[in-house]
Amino acid sequence: QVQLVESGGGLVQPGGSLRLSCAASRSILSFNAMGWYRQAPGKQRELVARIFKSGSTDYADSVKGRFTISRDNAKNTVYLRLNSLKPEETALYYCNTRDAWDEYWGQGTQVTVSS
Repeated sequence: QVQLVESGGGLVQPGGSLRLSCAASRSILSFNAMGWYRQAPGKQRELVARIFKSGSTDYADSVKGRFTISRDNAKNTVYLRLNSLKPEETALYYCNTRDAWDEYWGQGTQVTVSS
């Protein structure tokens, strides 16, 4: 089992930046991948970015070139840098991972993009 705790959300103007953090209660290298998802009001939850054990990453097409996922293995923390934010990216951002037994979610951190 693992607990995931997100932080770093907030209110930002269009075009602004934020860095989200996801702190895990055990080694993130014990998982094949760590991911960030988001869910806007009235919409389905969608994958934003993932980082694999190998260090490779992938991104939703809508965020490529603007968002960057990274990790600090020593701190068991995964980050998501959000640049050039758009109002339509207002959502609750969640950290996610899974193992052979279960899938795990954090409580989410709210990102609001508004002037």
